[in-house]
Amino acid sequence: MCYQYKAWSSMKVTEEFQEPVSMARMRFLCSALTCQLLLLVLILIILNVVASGDETKNFYIVYLGASPLSKDSAVQKHIALLSYVKGSEHDAKESMIYSYTKTFNAFAAKLSKDEADMLQEMDEVVSVFPNRYHKLHTTRSWDFIGLPQTARRKLKMERNIVVGLLDTGITPQSESFKDDGFGPPPSKWKGTCGHFANFSGCNNKIVGAKYFKLDGTADPADILSPIDVDGHGTHTSSTLAGNLVPNASLYGLAKGTARGAVPSARIAIYKVCWASSGCADMDILAAFDDAASDGVDVISVSIGGATQDFVTDSISVGAFHALKKGIITVASAGNEGPSLGSLSNYSPWLLTVAASGIDRQFTSTVKLGNGRRVSGIGINAFEPKEKIYPIVSGADVPVNSQSKEGARFCYDNTLDPGKVKGRLVYCILGQWGADSVVRGIGGIGTIIASEQYLDIAQIFMAPATMVNGTVGETIDKYIHSTRSPSAVIYKSQAVKISAPFVASFSSRGPNPGSQHLLKPDIAAPGVDILAAYTLLKSLTGLKGDTQHSKFTIMSGTSMACPHVAGVAAYVKSFHPSWSAAAIKSAIMTTAKPMSRRVNNDAEFAYGAGQLNPTRALNPGLVYDMDEMSYIQFLCHEGFSGSSIALLVGAKSLNCSSLLPGLGYDALNYPSMQLSMKNGRPQTIGVFHRRVTNVGPPSVYNATIKAPQGVEITIKPTCLFFTRLLQKRSFKVVVKAKPVASTTFTILSASLVWKSTRHTVRSPIVIYSLRD
Repeated sequence: MCYQYKAWSSMKVTEEFQEPVSMARMRFLCSALTCQLLLLVLILIILNVVASGDETKNFYIVYLGASPLSKDSAVQKHIALLSYVKGSEHDAKESMIYSYTKTFNAFAAKLSKDEADMLQEMDEVVSVFPNRYHKLHTTRSWDFIGLPQTARRKLKMERNIVVGLLDTGITPQSESFKDDGFGPPPSKWKGTCGHFANFSGCNNKIVGAKYFKLDGTADPADILSPIDVDGHGTHTSSTLAGNLVPNASLYGLAKGTARGAVPSARIAIYKVCWASSGCADMDILAAFDDAASDGVDVISVSIGGATQDFVTDSISVGAFHALKKGIITVASAGNEGPSLGSLSNYSPWLLTVAASGIDRQFTSTVKLGNGRRVSGIGINAFEPKEKIYPIVSGADVPVNSQSKEGARFCYDNTLDPGKVKGRLVYCILGQWGADSVVRGIGGIGTIIASEQYLDIAQIFMAPATMVNGTVGETIDKYIHSTRSPSAVIYKSQAVKISAPFVASFSSRGPNPGSQHLLKPDIAAPGVDILAAYTLLKSLTGLKGDTQHSKFTIMSGTSMACPHVAGVAAYVKSFHPSWSAAAIKSAIMTTAKPMSRRVNNDAEFAYGAGQLNPTRALNPGLVYDMDEMSYIQFLCHEGFSGSSIALLVGAKSLNCSSLLPGLGYDALNYPSMQLSMKNGRPQTIGVFHRRVTNVGPPSVYNATIKAPQGVEITIKPTCLFFTRLLQKRSFKVVVKAKPVASTTFTILSASLVWKSTRHTVRSPIVIYSLRD
């Protein structure tokens, strides 16, 4: 008999919303790690002094992976490894400097280059790095979602992972992509890399780099090589798999150790997006083709645009062919939010990512001449040179009477330079670049009022900040209340805010391609993310901007996508035999539920919830699928056999000859979605699901959470598993009563399979269609 859980709500909320590490434990860890790092610094200083007299040997740190079972056994192992390369235990002990046995398993030793290379090739050794200082203080997004530097890893497997990105290229000179301590690429790798204009070639970190410009035309604003002129591809690549780079920041903001999800993984970049012409379908398909053949393990696609349909869209088609080779493709949901139905990349074989915010925001204080202080959003790297500046409203200083309306928005060629020079200007947001316009005609800075984009920090090329409409009215009233209005904008600083939340720009469901499939799948940090950047472009790209930085802060579902792709690679390093669908299921069913009170669009904004990396390693159960499962889904959706045949690469395909998919959606998906028409007495959806046990023998009990007016039943309510990879099927019946309101309505429910060790959660969404 199955055990029935009581007080489900309290148990569930406590478990799923619990912080990964308490503040008290975090302080303890920081204290312990600080002591260890101080000791490491002292040791390394001594090592460098000693090394000055020996030119043939240097100091290396040798990493062996997860924390050892005991200090004594670790030290013995370290000596044994050194004895092998040194030839004797005596010489090994002479060269041994320090054993790290608390939070990670490693040792420091004095080695020749050949000895270091020998260690690198040993099965027990995951990496060998020349002596460097790494500060255990991370950039915020990975810590926020629970993937600290100390997270458990299988580094030997991780260094065999190759992540492929379709993007704007990469900056190989960045510290994020140096190959110090990396051995040769894994033997499975078949990709290539050449020398191109402004591109020196690959290394053992960047193992593949290609560009695709099949139309044969040169882009005047770009370079025909894998080099990144835009900065977008460099940013996403370093977020996914960048090395640990200490003291990374944007002019002191967000300072910490920049790193990717899988720093030991290799990167293959496929440049398909160009400064002037964008990202062509033929280039995208060529890149997918090469990436699948080269041997990547994960593909990350931070490319948006209007999706055609499941069987003709280039990203959908390319990802399907990658799936046939066992490769998971992660794609951004788009930046067209908060409009409903604005999603792109919504095929079921894609892992579609929404953007969420973390608990950090960049603000600037504005002090008015009357002493009042208000706050704005944005990245303003400029300290004021004066205590106060005169301020004017753009609407009051048009260049002529015909320009008065445009002057409100500080459009180009609408402001009078003589009345702007030496002053701050208050504008209404019309289009990006008001700071450039004002600075270009001699203005000091800009205060921009807007009701949009107030959850992201725009980088400004001159002193500027963005305020909400209410604050904007306050500033405008002040300007017109005195004969000599004045103000000053202070340099931005980071402040703590409540999170997570879905970004306003993140595209929303429902899925434009199918009423039966919930999208997006997952939410991940995509607001104000610090990562590597190119020096070939200014921080804003605006005329007159002279700001350049090796790291920058960017926002978008483009930034969220590599977070999830990185976790997919992280899961793959622990479970190399798992299918793309199994990895996707693990990520979705272990996500942290997000609050409907904070996110009005509910699952249409965040899918299964917030990415939860370490829990995804051990999901307990997975909803697995193969290529045929998706073909059955397409047949169920009404696609013709001939159109599906084009997708799968077959000469012909007859849906009537195939075993039909079961249930309302004909898909074994980790989430469920039911659409209903207003006015119907009741809408019923029957969902058939099958789960695979990827954990120990267990008994799982079903628990349902449903809103008023929705009845959900499960049969059976208990699942028994006696062995690994055992499968069990169940049926979910959802009955929804008509919604009184004629407006668009989203009802949120969930199914949880819970054992003594695992919680497997699937969101169930019922929504009404407008008549």
